[in-house]
Parts: sequence; C-alpha cells; structure tokens
Amino acid sequence: MDLKQLLLKDAMIMDLKATTKEEAIEEMVDKYYQVGVIDDKELYKADILKREAQTSTGIGDGIAMPHARDKAVKRATVLFAKSAKGIDYQSLDGQPAYLFFMIAAPDGADNLHLQALAALSSLLINPELVKNLKAAKTADEVQTLFDKAMQEKEAKDKADEEKQKAQEAAAEKADADDSQKPYVVAVTACPTGIAHTYMAEAALKEQAEKMGVDIKVETNGSEGVKHKLTANEIKRAAGVIVAADKKVDMPRFDGKHLVNRPVSDGINKAEELINLAVEQKAPVFHAEGGSDVAEESEEKKSLWSKIYADLMNGISNMLPFVVGGGILMAISFLLENSVGAKSQWFLFFNNVGNYAFSFLIPVLAAYIAVSIGDRPALLPGFVGGYMASQATASVVSSKSPAGFIGGLLAGFIAGWVIVFLKKWLKKLPHTLDGLKTILIYPVLGLLLTGAIMYFIVDPVFAVVNAAITHFLESMGTGNAVILGTLLGGMMSIDMGGPFNKAAYTFAIGTFTATQDGALMAAVMVGGMIPPLAIAIATTFWKDKFTEQERQAGLSNYILGLSFITEGAIPFAAGDPLHVIVSSVIGSAIGGGLTQLWSVNVPAPHGGIFVTPLANKPLLYLLAVVIGAVISGVIYGVWKPAKKNN
Repeated sequence: MDLKQLLLKDAMIMDLKATTKEEAIEEMVDKYYQVGVIDDKELYKADILKREAQTSTGIGDGIAMPHARDKAVKRATVLFAKSAKGIDYQSLDGQPAYLFFMIAAPDGADNLHLQALAALSSLLINPELVKNLKAAKTADEVQTLFDKAMQEKEAKDKADEEKQKAQEAAAEKADADDSQKPYVVAVTACPTGIAHTYMAEAALKEQAEKMGVDIKVETNGSEGVKHKLTANEIKRAAGVIVAADKKVDMPRFDGKHLVNRPVSDGINKAEELINLAVEQKAPVFHAEGGSDVAEESEEKKSLWSKIYADLMNGISNMLPFVVGGGILMAISFLLENSVGAKSQWFLFFNNVGNYAFSFLIPVLAAYIAVSIGDRPALLPGFVGGYMASQATASVVSSKSPAGFIGGLLAGFIAGWVIVFLKKWLKKLPHTLDGLKTILIYPVLGLLLTGAIMYFIVDPVFAVVNAAITHFLESMGTGNAVILGTLLGGMMSIDMGGPFNKAAYTFAIGTFTATQDGALMAAVMVGGMIPPLAIAIATTFWKDKFTEQERQAGLSNYILGLSFITEGAIPFAAGDPLHVIVSSVIGSAIGGGLTQLWSVNVPAPHGGIFVTPLANKPLLYLLAVVIGAVISGVIYGVWKPAKKNN
C-alpha cells in the first residue's frame, strides 16, 4: 500500500494549537472526525486514552504516537501533526513532543493495512527523517519525505533478508565459532501491536548493525507473530531480549540469559539491552511447570516498582467486585426505603452485592500472590485473603477480621512462600516437575501461608482489635466531640479492618443498649467520606489519575453516599499514605461535627438514604460534605502526578 493512502493531506495539522496532552488528543480526534476517518469521536478517544493509561505513547525524541484500533475507524489512516512550541506529552524521556502520529486502524483492518502501518512506525527511528519532518512546512513535503524514507527502507530490508538467509545457511553447515559475530534473538510486542512493536524491532536491528552484532527479531503485532524464532536460532543465541508489554511465548527460552524489559526500552535503550544479552549479564530464565521464573539480578526493577506492580495486579482484579457489588448494594438501600427491608427485591440486590463484597479481600490477596509467584500462588493467596476477611478463629479469638491490610499481607506472604518453594525445590529431579504444580506447591504453599496467617497475622490483629475496643469503652461518652472525632477517624484507618470494625461495633453496641443514634451518625459520616473524597479528587485532579482510576472514582460517588467505605480500598491499597491520611483527617472532622451539632441517626446502615431518619438531616449532610471536601482537596493536592512506567 502506498504511504500516501495512509498519510492523508486533509488529515494533517501543520500547526497544532493545543498546549496540553489532553488538548492535543482532542484536537487530533476532532480532525479525524471532520475528514470522515472516524464516525464516533467518543469511542475512538476513549480507546486512545485507554492506550495512554497503559503507558505514554510519547516515545521520546520529540515524537508521540497515540493509536487505537476500533469499530469507529472507517479506514486505516495516520494523522500527522506538528507543534512549534512542543507539548508536555508525559513522554518517556520527559521531553516535550513536537511531532505527532495518531494512528487509526479499523477493527477489520487487513494485513496490507497493518503492514503499511508497521512500516510507517519503523521509519520513525530514523533521526534524519525526524529532523526533516520538524522542518517541513507543507503536507506535500511530509508525504515526499515519507516516500523517500520508505524506498530506502525497502532496499535495506531486502538486503537484510538476503543477509539473514546467508547466516541461516552458514549456521546449518557449521556451529558458530569465535570468528563469527555475536548473535542474539529478540521479541518485541505491545498491547495494540501497531506502532511500538515495530519501532522496537527497527531500533534493535539498527543498533545491532552499528555494534557488529547479528540479531533476529520476532514481532508479536496486529498481524500476529512474524519472523518467528526457531529452536535452533534460540539455541545458538548468546542471549535473548524480550521487549514487550504483553504476554509472549516464554517457555521456549528456558536456560537462556534473558533481558525482559518494556517495549519502550527496546526503542530507547537498544544498546543497553543488546550489551546485556551479548555479554550474558542478564539473568538465566527458567520455565518451570508452566510458570515463568527468572533468577534475580541487578537489572531487575527496583524493589518499590516490583511491590507497586504486585499491588496493581491485585487491585485491578479486585476493582470489578468493588464497583459491581457496591452499586447493587446502593440500589438495595434505595429499594429498602420504598419496599421495606423484608422485600425480596431488597434482599436480592443486597445479598448479591454482599456476595460480591465477600470476595474483595480474597481476590486482592490472590492476585498479589499470582503477580509474585505466578499460578501456583493463586490457591494460598486466595485462602490467606479469605482468612484475613473473616473474624479470627486462631490462637487468639476476635470478633473482627484483619481486613484489607491483613489481605495485603496475605498476598505478599503467599507469593513469597511460593518463590521460596520454587528455589528450595529447584534441584529436585525433572521427573517430579509435574508433581510440583499438582501436589507440592498447593499443599506446602497453603500449609505455610495458612500457618503464618493463623499463628501470626490474625492473632496480631485480634490483639489490636481487643485493645482498641477496650480503649473506646474506657473513654465512655464523657466528651462527645472527642469521641465522635476519634470514631470518625478510625472508620478510615483500615476500611474494614480492626480499627474500622472496632469503631463501628462500639457505635452499634451503644445504639443497641440505649437506642441513641448519636455515635451511629459519627461512624456513618466517617465511613462515607473516604470514597467521596476519592471521587472528588479524581474529578478535579484528573491528570493525577489513570483512565481506569477516573472511572472507578465516579462509582465512588455512589459508594460513598451509600456508606460503602470499601470503594476506597483499591486506592488505599495502591497509595496508602496519601489516601489513608487524607481520609482520616476528613472523617475525623466529619465525625466530630456530628457530635458538636448533636446529630442523631437511629439506623445502623444506609448512608445518605437514612437522612430522613436523622434528627437534624441538613447538619448530617453538611458534616458529610465538609469532611469529604477537606479530604478530597488534601488528597488531590498532595497526591503526586502519575508516572509513566
């Protein structure tokens, strides 16, 4: 396909007016809509932003390549845009972007379209072309520059192909000797499979040629796997480079020195990756029992980056349970007011929502564990999380579960238990490999994780809970404002753990004994504020959150108003310092205000839906608003801007 058919002159923006990333995306999407490339702006923009949430498509060196493939696209097109002043596109090198290539691919794009898009992407690692594009004044100049670059690339690709065939023929005749060039193999892949996959391929091949290294690169793109590596090629390679942001076929690299990095490193750090592979400084990769395991090395991510990635794996899998279960529970509270607490409609929505919520902590723990120890860690992680979600039946009894903090601990404990077992059992005969995943890992993993939870984690939280309850009982109700402040703040400390449950249980106990709902007002307000604060922060400080976080933030308006504190757990798990501290401050203020204003809510649950029952409904709502706004502002201002990984 002629590149002129992709680089439409009518779709070019030679003087981009935008000054921010969001404005640039909006301007380019609008242009696509104007020229008829897309017929649904919102759908296409949503997919562009979804891709940006994974990692910025600002690849560095002044270039950004936002791209999406969906049904809103009528024809494969590349929109070229220029910004004279440059735009902060949150690029991987931290520098402004001047050249923009917004790639639109139809859902049913044929191989010809995809090959052309791949070829276009790979051209952009040519610094001479980039320099000339920055100086181009007209759309015709842009098309001419790409035509010339494409012709040169086709000639070079043909020569490379002939060279590759000659190398393969020589390898069949004789094994590599000291006189031959170093040889490495690589795999490149990105989630969309249109741009970064092929740019990384081109960058690795170009850098290898400069270094006198022979390389073969397999691409996992929109067309599927191209230039697939053979067993013989992998065998004779000094090392393997995997530059990918999605799952690729890994077990075939068992026993090889393997560099595993994001696809962006394939574009921007090609020399570093090739050196690690050639010099065999990368860790040796092992595919054990269907699980991919790599030995630790200095080239691994930092400890905090690894912990954060593990947390995000648990949170992203838990989030649907929070949103789905929470919304159904909120609907049930609405129904309760109109049809009563004994109605089947109320019971149906409330029970289904509660069933979903019962899996929050087990799922969180299970997928943190899987991120650390792979599939063998699923069982111990899930059971450990379940133990954390239940009132302890261990060496120290308690009426309160360990909560989400206990679940976090369970996930990391289970994951590292499996990592330990894999290292410990590494020298077992290979004939027992199948037995490991079927018997050894499940039994020993569950035994060790369960023992740690049963004898250490759960008892610790049981003691903490007992101490808190005793402290609250000893305070009495002598100073209502201080007690309300304390109870409100405790509702936000661990959002379901010992502090939260102790405060709520104390309020319930007082209400049951005296029918006075004063303290119920304090804990209800305190529990509503964390999700509402998150909703406020994600609404007014959008740039600090990913697209997924912003969507979850919207649901927190409903969860917060329904007194479903658990809506804040995914945010608290991923960023405990900023979320918990800001939430505690707002919740403490809200709880204290209810007592200062003598608000009384004679109901154990319901959030905003029990407002008509309050003796001072407007002041009850005002306490919620003040606390939520204070927490939301603190969180929004204090939270660092999101980083591109």
